[in-house]
Amino acid sequence: MSEETRSGAERRRDTEKRLEHDADVWVASASADGAPYLVPLSFDWDGQAVLVATPANSTTARNLAATRTVRLGLGHTRDVLMIDGQVEVLDTEGLSPEWRSRFATRTGWDPGMETRPHRWFRISPRRIQAWREVNELSGRELMRDGCWLL
Repeated sequence: MSEETRSGAERRRDTEKRLEHDADVWVASASADGAPYLVPLSFDWDGQAVLVATPANSTTARNLAATRTVRLGLGHTRDVLMIDGQVEVLDTEGLSPEWRSRFATRTGWDPGMETRPHRWFRISPRRIQAWREVNELSGRELMRDGCWLL
């Protein structure tokens, strides 16, 4: 049975809460020739962008660096948050100590301590959609072109 349809303001609050409290996100990328790739990664949200890290030689790192676009997915199939984002590639030296510390505190993991080098990616949302069930498909777009719609 479907839950009651949330207002746009409720969806935005729920979206921001999920970004502030969840620790893992599905990262969907594609190679330059369009081959899709999907992995779960830990993340941090600073109120404006999502920060993720992955081994520098991984498929995800290569895809994100090449295309500079990504789709993120949070939640399960009956409470979905989808984010289409623009990717900024950061080397460890380009990452502020504050971001690195915040990421490690939130996720319980510091990629800088790994034996394999990692690359960091700052993802700025361009489009955000949120819905639970079919009754929320209308009005699911909460952000467009990087601007909240409500």
